[in-house]
Amino acid sequence: MQINQIDDQPVILIIARFDGIHRGHQQLINKAKHYALSQLELAVWDLSSPEPILTTVEDKLRILAEQGVDRYYDHSELKPLNCKRIVIEEDLQQEAAGLYDFHDIPVTIVQQPMFNHEMIQRASIQTFVEKGQIEAAQALMDRPFQTTGIVVKGDALGRKLGFPTLNLGGIDEYVKPKPGVYLGVVEVHKETPDYYYTLISAGYRPTVNGETFKVEAYLLNFSGDLYGETVTVSYLRHMRDEEDFDGLDVLVEQMKQDERDARAILGMPVIS
Repeated sequence: MQINQIDDQPVILIIARFDGIHRGHQQLINKAKHYALSQLELAVWDLSSPEPILTTVEDKLRILAEQGVDRYYDHSELKPLNCKRIVIEEDLQQEAAGLYDFHDIPVTIVQQPMFNHEMIQRASIQTFVEKGQIEAAQALMDRPFQTTGIVVKGDALGRKLGFPTLNLGGIDEYVKPKPGVYLGVVEVHKETPDYYYTLISAGYRPTVNGETFKVEAYLLNFSGDLYGETVTVSYLRHMRDEEDFDGLDVLVEQMKQDERDARAILGMPVIS
């Protein structure tokens, strides 16, 4: 995908706030494809606001490329392109018109789709994530909420307790899910990616007097370490809220139950 490249290539320009790349954004892209056919490139102009974010630029580029987008622009002001048509979400008309000269360019205005009688909005997705309603967020995005980061060294407490976890670094800009335990999938970024079911602990770890928000993942059916690897954690299901247990023994018993519950849900052999 080309990024912020200005030239004479004819394009269909899609204008939206692309954080989350939810069902509404997919509708915009599909509408643009209708006009582009196979003759024009698809370009997006991203007017997303600053953090906290649902999707990093790197994640956006990957997802947009998978959906057939050829060019990505994130300038606050965009120099004129060779636009054959502009496709824009309804609530951005005035803002975009103040940043870009629409003169003599056909414009298609697309209303945000409704989901369960409510308009799909980024703010709704963020609220769902922050409340731990991860399944509802996925329904609006048509894909799981994800965080991508680097595996960093932690204090190795999980390993000592019999539940070695990977600690995700470089994720401070993301929206923070409600502290709790989630069922999910970890993708290890390689030329041929590896995937593992995982239990995700997101929160402050009150039982061990944690002070900062951390995301840790216990990979089912995995041994070894992934230090320094880039991984994407996908949140699929909320299992329970974070608790302050009365000691490490009680915490370990709950972690064992979490694994039994996860394996039962996934149809994996249950470890006694």
